[in-house]
Amino acid sequence: MSLLQLIIIAAIQGLTEWLPISSSAHVLLASGSFGVTGQDELLINAVSNLGTLLAMLVYFRKDVALAVAGGVELLAAPVSKKKLSPGARLAACVIVATPIALIAALLYETALPASLQAGLRSPYTVAGATIVFGLLLWWADVAGPRERKEQDMTLMHATLIGATQAIAAIIPGTSRSGITMTAARALGYERTEAARISMLIGAPILAAAGLYGAYGLLTADAEAGGVLTFQDGMVVAVVAFITGLASIWGLMALLKRMSFLPFVIYRLLLGVAILALMPYLSAS
Repeated sequence: MSLLQLIIIAAIQGLTEWLPISSSAHVLLASGSFGVTGQDELLINAVSNLGTLLAMLVYFRKDVALAVAGGVELLAAPVSKKKLSPGARLAACVIVATPIALIAALLYETALPASLQAGLRSPYTVAGATIVFGLLLWWADVAGPRERKEQDMTLMHATLIGATQAIAAIIPGTSRSGITMTAARALGYERTEAARISMLIGAPILAAAGLYGAYGLLTADAEAGGVLTFQDGMVVAVVAFITGLASIWGLMALLKRMSFLPFVIYRLLLGVAILALMPYLSAS
């Protein structure tokens, strides 16, 4: 794989990670057209999460700082007996939103047979998930009034929103950001709040995926058995950070002015395009 191809895939991953349009579907198309499959595709996808995670931490740095301070407060809560601050409540929501998806991702990597993993990553599966979960996003966006804010989030809501990430961890094309935004909208949150909650709740999962990708590249380097190197991974992370930051800024600006419908339409077109390109993806 050339450096240009690597940069293109990383840029696509960064631009689509935070949009509700499935980054895995886009990476599948780009990787397939360049002949990148199997473990290398998975590692590119995973390590780019370090870049997109950093982009989110920078953009929402005030919320992140509040949650970190709140995490410290949570540790002292059994002793202090004080009422939890907004930062502590946010930290608690992020914590309870993580375990189900993390367990699902670990089971996918360690317990699922390679043949079944390959089947789940087939263009048919990706196209179907892109279309079906796009329609669910449309339903959640138009079903009724949505006025809740992040301050209204309960631990139950956080658990439900976070649990949907387990589906995205198993079925490519679902879109982790898309399905969490869908859940947040269905639970009554404003569009920009749904996007912000989705990104904050997704941080631990992205961190785990990014570290997994970095470890995989280090191991491949040491065994001289992989095509990609750790240096390649760092290029991917940097490019994903730059494009990811631009993507977050654009998404938050757009959601102040419009609904999720353009993303829904795009997902439907993308799903059809993947099905149309099936012969070429299978042959690559």
